[in-house]
Amino acid sequence: MLDYQTTLELLKNAKEGSEEAKSQLITHNMPLIKSIAKRYRNKQVEYDDLLQLGALGLVKAINNFDLNFNVKFSTYAVPMIAGEIKRFIRDDGAIKVSRAMKSLCNKIQIYINERTMEDKSPSVKEIAEHFGIDEQEVVFALDSNKYPVSLFEKFDDDNNQCVLDKLPSNENNDDLIDKILLKDYINSLPEREKKVIILRYYRDMTQSEIAQMLGVSQVQISRIESKVINALKQALA
Repeated sequence: MLDYQTTLELLKNAKEGSEEAKSQLITHNMPLIKSIAKRYRNKQVEYDDLLQLGALGLVKAINNFDLNFNVKFSTYAVPMIAGEIKRFIRDDGAIKVSRAMKSLCNKIQIYINERTMEDKSPSVKEIAEHFGIDEQEVVFALDSNKYPVSLFEKFDDDNNQCVLDKLPSNENNDDLIDKILLKDYINSLPEREKKVIILRYYRDMTQSEIAQMLGVSQVQISRIESKVINALKQALA
C-alpha cells in the first residue's frame, strides 16, 4: 500500500485529470479490492467481475474523495467498493425481486399517487384493503423497490453534506466508519474464526479458555487470532 502523503498526491493529480495517477491508485489498492471481493464469492458472480466492480467502486471513491476529509482514503473507499459490488448482486446478480412483487409494487405506487392527488396519501391499512392483501405484504412490496443508501451519498450539494454527517453519534466519523467496517469484516469470517474473535475481544476470554471451550489447542487459537488480525490490518491499512 502507498504511504499517506503519496496517496494524497496521487489523489490530487487524479482529480485534476491524470489517468496515470488514477491507474497507480487502482494498482496499489488492488489488494484491498481483492480482500473485499472475496467476501462476495459464491454469489453466482464471476470473481473477475467482482474485481472489475470493485475497481469501479474505487474509481468512484477517487472522484468523490475530498482531500480535506480527515480520514484515510482506504477507509473511505471500502464502503464504496463494497457498495458497488452489492448493488450489482442486488440488481443484476443472484438476489432478485420477483416479477409479481415488482408488479404489485408498481400498482400500489400508482394507487398512492392517484389517492394523493385526489385527497391524501392512503394508509397501509387502506392500501391492503384496496388490493385485498395483508398489511405486511404492502410493506414488503414497497420496501422491495427501495435502494440501500451509501453513507457517503450527498443529499445537500450546497452544504456538501452526506448521509454519514446526519448519523447521531458522540463519536467522530473516523471511529464510526471503523466500527461499521469492523462489524462487516467480523461477520464475513468463517464461523470458527468469528467465534474466536468474538470470545477473545468481546467476551474477554483468554486463549486457553477458548481452546478448552472449542476442544483445540491454545496454539491453534493463537494462529487463528493472528491470521484474522493480520488480515484485518491489511484490509483497513
